[in-house]
Amino acid sequence: MHLCKHRRLCLIHGGLCLLVWILFSNPVLAQENPVAKKESDSLKAHPLKEVVLTASKREFKLESPMPVQILSGKQLEKLNSLSVADAVRYFSGVQLKDYGGIGGLKTINVRSLGSAHTAVFYDGMSVRNAQNGQVDLGRFSLDNIEAIELYNGQKSTIFQPARGFFASNTLYLKTKAPEFSAGKNYKIKTAIKTGSFGLFNPSVLYQQKLSNAVSLIASTEWIKADGKYKYRYQKTNGYDTTAVRQNGDIEALHSELTFHAKVGQNGQASLKGYYYDSERGLPGAIVANNYDHVQRQWDRNYFVHASFQNSYQDKYELLANVKFSRDYSRYIDPDFKTLEGALDNKYYQNEIYASVVNQYKIKKWWKVSLATDLSINTLDANLYRFPYPTRYTYLGALSTEMNWERLDIQANLLGAFVDEQVKYYQQGDNQNVFCPVVSASYQPFDIKSFRVRAFYKESFRMPTFNDLYYTFIGNSNLKPEFTTQYNFGTTYIIEPKKVMQSASFQVDIYYNRVKDKIIAMPSANLFRWTMMNLGEVDIRGLELNSNFIFRLPEEIFLDLGISYTYQKAIDITPKGTTYGDQIPYTPENSGTLTSSINWKNWQFNYSFIYTGERYSQKANIPVNYVKPWYTSDLALIWDGKLAKLPVKLSGEVNNVFNQYYDVILNFPMPGRNYRINLAVTF
Repeated sequence: MHLCKHRRLCLIHGGLCLLVWILFSNPVLAQENPVAKKESDSLKAHPLKEVVLTASKREFKLESPMPVQILSGKQLEKLNSLSVADAVRYFSGVQLKDYGGIGGLKTINVRSLGSAHTAVFYDGMSVRNAQNGQVDLGRFSLDNIEAIELYNGQKSTIFQPARGFFASNTLYLKTKAPEFSAGKNYKIKTAIKTGSFGLFNPSVLYQQKLSNAVSLIASTEWIKADGKYKYRYQKTNGYDTTAVRQNGDIEALHSELTFHAKVGQNGQASLKGYYYDSERGLPGAIVANNYDHVQRQWDRNYFVHASFQNSYQDKYELLANVKFSRDYSRYIDPDFKTLEGALDNKYYQNEIYASVVNQYKIKKWWKVSLATDLSINTLDANLYRFPYPTRYTYLGALSTEMNWERLDIQANLLGAFVDEQVKYYQQGDNQNVFCPVVSASYQPFDIKSFRVRAFYKESFRMPTFNDLYYTFIGNSNLKPEFTTQYNFGTTYIIEPKKVMQSASFQVDIYYNRVKDKIIAMPSANLFRWTMMNLGEVDIRGLELNSNFIFRLPEEIFLDLGISYTYQKAIDITPKGTTYGDQIPYTPENSGTLTSSINWKNWQFNYSFIYTGERYSQKANIPVNYVKPWYTSDLALIWDGKLAKLPVKLSGEVNNVFNQYYDVILNFPMPGRNYRINLAVTF
């Protein structure tokens, strides 16, 4: 037996009973008459005890042993972003897989480990898809997002659910907390966006203080677009056809209702309901002179999440979560005929999840925690010979943190037991895994704003239900993918207080190794593939991030952010035909530049994204070559008051130079496009 290699772990989940007791045995909070107080009295989220130094567009957590990039508050508003997917493009080390248009699937790939190795958390609760392992970031609007945090490795705190420790990378989305002006116990924000591709996107955000301890947030938005835009189709001798992208329409409704409550002096609780319903066309790949596609997809997702957090006697802290989610998706393809007619697949995925985190402070400088999670996933479908799998996942994380003035050390021992059961045709399998994590942050000189850090982490990801059980494709004998990560970096923040108000720098070098990589191999024909554990990938990279704030005459402020990524991710599968080749869709060089000029109520933003040359397949040969691309976006914003009401009006021009490019080969992206935003707060 050895670490991260099939080893039995018996996890004890008595703490789950404690979770139920905590959530349901607390007395109902008595409502009080709303009393006008200062803005500082408004209900806010309980912050984790971490030191955060803020630069311009990205925040760097100086003492974090894990590399982290943060976009929050006004920083998010300076980007021409409609959804979370648009915003994460500005993080270094990230490849956003974008299949084109407003309604196209958008998934995140961090440091070339694959989309399934990045866990997405929404207000502290993970958003998962056991069916295909991908989370569509395009469905999360930025209207109610307060912060986006990207961690390489894991979030730099031992006080978190066990699921947060197990991913190779984590993306945290935090919604806005209730905030009220003096003398008011409610707040309403209405907004509307319109622009190219027939975009019409109204939204409403409502906040209400029910008492001094309880408040609610309700939000809803509707988005509709025809998704039609011009593009050029390239053949061997260059662009020779201009066409209009078809079947890229989308209509979606997104609603949320959240209750926040203070519990005693140190505690907080929340109850969130989430609903998303969409219908979209799938424009498909432009190949063999086929420009028209008729495939369509419906998605209906909802979840209910309850959370409780409290501290006792400044020694013990408790965090409990429980969640139920249900995802429905339907895919139809009239062009693909079966014995029963056109292809019409329906999937129903359910998850029950519970988590308890216990943290105890042994000394002022020493903390320990135990996090335990239990989740149950089921998948039903109307497919022929579908096995109807059920996955029971038990996770445990035993952690310790030692924090002195100049040194911070964290260590985690992660254990997982996965019990896979199927109803028909196949036999389920169990997986038992141990994974260690060690990280440290150190201040080597008498400069408090300079730190070096390093971490070592082993992690894994289970094969998805599609990998294991999809008809004609699945392989029930697949083993998990195992990753090993090494990182060494430094963060330095200075505040000269002259023309340059602040400057921050973050540099990381890293090495990742993926074993038992799950790949698809062709079998009888191109419609039938076999999933196998064959691949090994070697990933080496360098990330540079810098931010500057300048104060110019006439109270003009200039924010400037620059990031650069160098990455060499090669296939090292033994005896492989593509040994030493760069893996698909991974550029060696990429970078972003974001800038903003602020003067009184006016703001002008410019952002630039560059992605270097890539290959669309494993073989690095000319026929698979994908050209580099870059885009420039502009925005002009006025943020002031009309008739004593806060009003924000902005105009955007995206892809200013009208470049035609593909993020994924044969899925053309939009050229120059426009957007107008209007928001009014009551």
